Amino acid sequence: MKILLILPDGRIHKLDIWPFKSSFREAPLTATTLAALIPQDINGEVLIRDESIGQNPFVDNVDLVGISVLTGTAHRAYEIAKYYREKGVTVVLGGVHVTLMPEEAAMHTDSIVVGFAEKTWPQLLRDFVFGKLKSRYIEDKSTNIFYGIPKARRELQKKYGYMSPNTVSATRGCKGTCEFCAVPAANFGWQTRPVNEVIDEIRSLNTKRIVFNDVSMGENMDYFKTLLKALIPLKIIWGGLATTKIFRDPEIVDLLHKSGCSYLLIGLESISPDSLKNINKRFNKIDNYENIIKELRRINVVLMGTFIFGLDSDDKSIFEQTVDYVNQYKVDIPRYAINTPYPQTSLFIKMKKQGRLLHEYWPHYDTQHVVFKPNLMTPEQLDSGFKWAYKETFKIAPIFKRTVSSGKNFFITFGGNLAYRIYIKRLYKETKRIWV
Repeated sequence: MKILLILPDGRIHKLDIWPFKSSFREAPLTATTLAALIPQDINGEVLIRDESIGQNPFVDNVDLVGISVLTGTAHRAYEIAKYYREKGVTVVLGGVHVTLMPEEAAMHTDSIVVGFAEKTWPQLLRDFVFGKLKSRYIEDKSTNIFYGIPKARRELQKKYGYMSPNTVSATRGCKGTCEFCAVPAANFGWQTRPVNEVIDEIRSLNTKRIVFNDVSMGENMDYFKTLLKALIPLKIIWGGLATTKIFRDPEIVDLLHKSGCSYLLIGLESISPDSLKNINKRFNKIDNYENIIKELRRINVVLMGTFIFGLDSDDKSIFEQTVDYVNQYKVDIPRYAINTPYPQTSLFIKMKKQGRLLHEYWPHYDTQHVVFKPNLMTPEQLDSGFKWAYKETFKIAPIFKRTVSSGKNFFITFGGNLAYRIYIKRLYKETKRIWV
């Protein structure tokens, strides 16, 4: 049996520099893990195609197609599904958007997978082989399934397609309830993977650089510290995502340094206390930001700080204030996003009730387009301010001033900032940015 696993085009991640097609992100684990979960008795040949790195998703002579769907890639996923179904090929859809919008997804496929797929995917494959495929497979949330997972089949992914090819997962989900986030909306819960399994997988990669793709590594501080201590003997260099909550424990900074942490992506979100309160991210304390930045610089950890524009307390002054803050406190690699009400989040439900959604055209639900009516400005003002902030932040002079103080990380941070200048050109070339 020939199985094709597809990751549809995620435009936000693309980095096209002729003749290369690459991605800003780390290698995703979805398809490679699904490939590893195929039961041996199925005897399945597996192909993986990721459109974000220029791979063609249309392949001849396949028996089953599995497509992982994000909200921003949903329309493209449905197009691909239609192509294969018209050829008589069975199609399965899964991923966070399918979990959020199962009824919509079910209209475009033969079967859907809701929730995580460690147990349901193998069962689905066996059902398909015996002609008993169900229309829906739903994760059983009664047990922790985040253990004993086979190592992802990374040999199936394009070798040089990603900024970080060696991705590992240690935790799953998040305990937060941030208004805009799809993780609590999808009810993914919170699970930890046995530390010994994480370490064993890292050793098997035979590499000195890895990235953790966890949404929030430090939700359980005892687990996080145990993991960091276990990383120390490996002498690797790693990066990942965390929240400001991890800095409540004074031991963490020392363990980050000793374990080989090279960068952290942290959602600072806003420099407005009212905005943080409104999005239910009260644990972010703006008064602590400066100390966090200094502590990370002291241990040579690059900070990728993310900020959201278009929160209900934001007016037109937020763009200049944020850019000034980023430059003043020297956030190593800043990233900006437009507030996006992903389906079924509390933000989406609120805005739909208030009649503030401009549309439900999913390709624009990617944090880079305005899809709602802001509270204190127009959609056009939010879009133009977002683009202006990116353009001003990533001018050569501000880049140099922010990154020159990053010491031995200067070339990394300076280069990372330059990469965003390529993205900004694409941002300004796009003409149809707001659908009304």
